[in-house]
Amino acid sequence: MQESTDLIRTKLRADGFQEREIFDIDRSFNWGNFSHAVGNLSLFSDHKIIELRFSSAKIEDAGKKALQSYLDEAAPDFVILITSPKLDASTLNTKWFKQIEADAVLVQIWPINRDNLHDWLSRRLISEGIEAERDAIRLLSEKIEGNLLAAVQEIEKLKLLSNSEPGQVVKLDSKTVLQVVADSSKFSVYNLVDSALLGDATRAQKILSGLKSEGIFPLVILAAITRELRSLLPMVEKKSHGQNINAIMQSSHVWFNRKQAVGRALQKTTQQDIWQLLQHARLIDQSIKGMSKANPWDEISLLLLKLAGIKTASMTALI
Repeated sequence: MQESTDLIRTKLRADGFQEREIFDIDRSFNWGNFSHAVGNLSLFSDHKIIELRFSSAKIEDAGKKALQSYLDEAAPDFVILITSPKLDASTLNTKWFKQIEADAVLVQIWPINRDNLHDWLSRRLISEGIEAERDAIRLLSEKIEGNLLAAVQEIEKLKLLSNSEPGQVVKLDSKTVLQVVADSSKFSVYNLVDSALLGDATRAQKILSGLKSEGIFPLVILAAITRELRSLLPMVEKKSHGQNINAIMQSSHVWFNRKQAVGRALQKTTQQDIWQLLQHARLIDQSIKGMSKANPWDEISLLLLKLAGIKTASMTALI
């Protein structure tokens, strides 16, 4: 999103929009300031870019009215550049948004998932004059997954450390990545749950360690796991009655990018398995709240191993 907006600003500056005014939008924002800015025309001023940076994808009624009022009498002296977190489907389909979109250009920036990160990095490295070995790209992917800003910074650092002449191709091997690139990978609890559902226990443990180091409260992680288990229960029941897995996921509105993870879980998991996992989760909840002496992080790690289908030698007794 940062690079997309940089390109837009560059183009607008070339078209004469030399001034820029920025508004950070939150619930306390006074939309009268925006209305005053777009209403303050001057015969001697340059064209202006007005940036609205939303902290939330939810737009208050006052904001909707202010934007619609501007569009009703839009001035060629201004371009409104709006950035926000992901807009959900309900917002995109509202009558109000459809009216706004008719007078706008909508650019949606989609996250680069793990499967596409290797190719993205490869293209990025080539564009910066770096020719990387396949293992080097794999290691770099692991170190910056979920953090594209860190990826760009690490590539710049590799380029600077190479001391190469302009136009010279830089060779990058896995040894250099291990020595130079910091581990800046960033994950969410959703990455954690999907990794476990896919049976990738190693990645799930890595993500859990990263979330712990970020200071995520264990109850947040446990809540995501139990929510997923409860959503799986009715789907597993339908499977036990002979329904097709793809049809089950379709009727349960499983997102396309999660069908592989959920589909594997439906193939490998029984209702009894889920109830056992939920029982373990209940005991972990007690340990987080100080009602048992067990280490909640160790128990969440064990729960994820079970969810991934790993058979453990023994079960930790929670007391």
